[in-house]
Amino acid sequence: MAKLCSTNPTPVKTRLILCTFLSTVSILATLVSSAAANNVSYDRRSLIINGQRKLLISASIHYPRSVPAMWPGLVQSAKEGGVDVIETYVFWNGHELSPDNYYFGGRYDLVKFVKIVQQAGMYMILRIGPFVAAEWNFGGVPVWLHYVPGTVFRTDNEPFKHYMQKFVAFIVDLMKQEKLFSSKGGPIILAQVENEYGDMERNYGDGGKRYALWAANMAVSLNTGVPWIMCQQYDAPDPVINTCNSFYCDQFTPNSPNKPKMWTENWPGWFKTFGGRDPHRPPEDVAYAVARFFQKGGSLQNYYMYHGGTNFGRTSGGPFITTSYDYDAPIDEYGTHSYGPLLWKVIDPLVNLFLLGLPRLPKWAHLKDLHRAIKLCEHALLNSEPNLLSLGPLQEVDVYAEPSGPCAAFIANMDDKNDKIVQFRNMSYHLPAWSVSILPDCKNVVFNTAKVGSQTSKVEMVQENLQPSSASVDGDIKGLQWEIFVEKVGIWGEANLVRNGFVDHINTTKDTSDYLWYTTSFHVGEDEEFLRDGNQPILIVESKGHAVHAFVNQKLEASASGNDSVSSFELQSPISLKAGNNEIALLSMTVGLQNGGPFYDSVGAGLTSVQISGFNNGPKDLSIVNWTYRIGLEGEHHGIYKADGLSSVKWISTSEPPKEQPLTWYKAIVNAPPGDEPIGIDMIHMGKGLAWLNGEEIGRYWPRKSSKHDECVHQCDYRGKFSPNKCSTGCGEASQRWYHVPRSWFKPSGNILVVFEEKGGDPTEIRFSRRKTTGFCAIVSEDHPTFKPESLDQDGTQDYKNNVIVQLKCPFNTRVSTVKFASFGTPSGICGSYTTGDCHDPSSISVVERVCLNKNKCTVELTEESFNKGLCPGTIKKLAVEAVCS
Repeated sequence: MAKLCSTNPTPVKTRLILCTFLSTVSILATLVSSAAANNVSYDRRSLIINGQRKLLISASIHYPRSVPAMWPGLVQSAKEGGVDVIETYVFWNGHELSPDNYYFGGRYDLVKFVKIVQQAGMYMILRIGPFVAAEWNFGGVPVWLHYVPGTVFRTDNEPFKHYMQKFVAFIVDLMKQEKLFSSKGGPIILAQVENEYGDMERNYGDGGKRYALWAANMAVSLNTGVPWIMCQQYDAPDPVINTCNSFYCDQFTPNSPNKPKMWTENWPGWFKTFGGRDPHRPPEDVAYAVARFFQKGGSLQNYYMYHGGTNFGRTSGGPFITTSYDYDAPIDEYGTHSYGPLLWKVIDPLVNLFLLGLPRLPKWAHLKDLHRAIKLCEHALLNSEPNLLSLGPLQEVDVYAEPSGPCAAFIANMDDKNDKIVQFRNMSYHLPAWSVSILPDCKNVVFNTAKVGSQTSKVEMVQENLQPSSASVDGDIKGLQWEIFVEKVGIWGEANLVRNGFVDHINTTKDTSDYLWYTTSFHVGEDEEFLRDGNQPILIVESKGHAVHAFVNQKLEASASGNDSVSSFELQSPISLKAGNNEIALLSMTVGLQNGGPFYDSVGAGLTSVQISGFNNGPKDLSIVNWTYRIGLEGEHHGIYKADGLSSVKWISTSEPPKEQPLTWYKAIVNAPPGDEPIGIDMIHMGKGLAWLNGEEIGRYWPRKSSKHDECVHQCDYRGKFSPNKCSTGCGEASQRWYHVPRSWFKPSGNILVVFEEKGGDPTEIRFSRRKTTGFCAIVSEDHPTFKPESLDQDGTQDYKNNVIVQLKCPFNTRVSTVKFASFGTPSGICGSYTTGDCHDPSSISVVERVCLNKNKCTVELTEESFNKGLCPGTIKKLAVEAVCS
């Protein structure tokens, strides 16, 4: 079926309809086969499902960080990548909007997401929490709970425990009703309560210990029929399993010899912050960490994240976490290709199963090969004891051998600088630095973590002009018709309150808005020297966080903000004052609430001091005067970004919208971009604000630049332990330029784009961009292990003749149009900048063209028939290829 669904000559629509029929049959078969209950238990070695030990690869995909139209493709991409299990948090604050007011629609349709996992024939880990951290606003706990009298989060506190238990029980009951626990025939094999509390517990004293024990016992009492886990919970009581979260978990040991070794969060990258660099984790190091974990007795490993997705709207926490939650994950933020709403009206949405996610290559494919290699070792790993042998100072092998059965070995070189040659069972093995070789028969290497043989995709954001709905089919653009609405500076409508001094921002807004106005006025005497000598007084504002725009007499004078390390900040700026009455209006802003840490729910934001220096009699302290407060923006209050609120204010129509004007709402009617690739909106020429399409929340935008002085790398050295700052890029560039706009949010025409700009930008430079794979690169050497699943015999043995191949593939419905570079010999460099070495077969390009040109995918073998094998005797030769897809 997969071959049929990828055959290029077949018209797209015909192929999709046919695949839909076949996928429907497949899904019905899956549903029938999964209807029977599965008993899930565990021993010290692994989970046991229906009496059989399981070695499991899991992938985190968070349902609210994508959209329902993407879910089937994301899940299927994970399955295609060798994943058995999908893991997700349950996001309390997205579901219980106020006490007993529940929401499970749209991106929060949890039941639909779990059933899609079930339809794919996969398992699920449900991390109910309900505290999740996750760089999510307020750690996933509803803000309203903080204002229930007497509540203290995450300790032995009756109000918190009451609401927490009620929500956890609600989710468990919902899963039971839908028969989604494995004990009822569903996919859920594990559930999690709390999250990473072990390091927080001591901050809460005895109350913390009591709370952790209560949470575990409360969860077990709900009788899900599946085991419960608590990650990073060192004192998790039986029968709850404690698990590991880290970049490396090979040295982790459960707190009981009767519990299996599980890794709930292996971080394949890291999150981004506004003003921060772009972090990356090399695929070689991710694979090394996974291989070491299974080498040392692990049985379940989960990638956090496998698809990071997007923090739509105001869901990101931190503070200062970007709208993008890409996480350098195996499937990138934009997730899946889509074919638009018109086609989905004709074709059953189940066809999404064959529109796979946008894999990040080579990471996705390298890990896929790793998973295949590990699975070959499953029986030996789970049914025999390891025998550890030292092969050198930093070299070792763990051998799993049954007395009369399978044998598997993992040979590790933990030296982070030097390659080594070791002897094992009378054979010689070359081990690159910081690598693990996997030998599923204790003899032949089928995978080495440091040898990446899969292609690297070249992904670009291809810019499109914003097309007005009146544009002709051929794209003739006469310019967008913009409409604007300008916010009033300061208090609009009636004030919310007047206080002497400052109120806390979060306690005042209760997170109903990012924005809070602080306004006051004061008198300037005509005798002040600065009115005559030209010296400007200095406004000094101190804030707990997160950002502020300072307006003096209706004019924006300055802006300032904290950062992800320190939320607090100080603004100092010269300002213009006049004789007589002067007004100061300070727009305080949050950029996502705290998402973790001890007593995180009590961390505040907002102004703490306002002074003006330069007066004849010394600084004027405005911290002790009356301030008038207004929560939010007028446009927010009227919901002018939604269809039912658009006409609630008076928009001004213009073909030339004002530029660099603060506090301005922009609205335009646009067409959907052509094609079927994922879409991002380019906000590089804007300042800071929020954006919506057809009422859907794209999220916060802020093309804030990282420091040019930060250390960034051109090529990352994967060797040695990883940290979030090790392999960064993007120094001096915007932390986030493009913002994901799901294809399913677009209508064919008449799309309403609304942007609120805080400090000033150029809306005429806003562009949609298509996220497009335009080509690929690959480099593979003669000594690279090649795994061919089709060569497996029925008894599980394999012909290990090492015919080295590189498999190359263009995106769906495109073909190799140009081979830009090909060299067999000793090429060097990285994707986009390969060079030939001392040895080069001049026929290299023609060989690759003969195999690949005008094809969607091809396989190049490093054989004598293909290349000049007599070239450079005694040298391990490589093949490097770069090609264009169109």
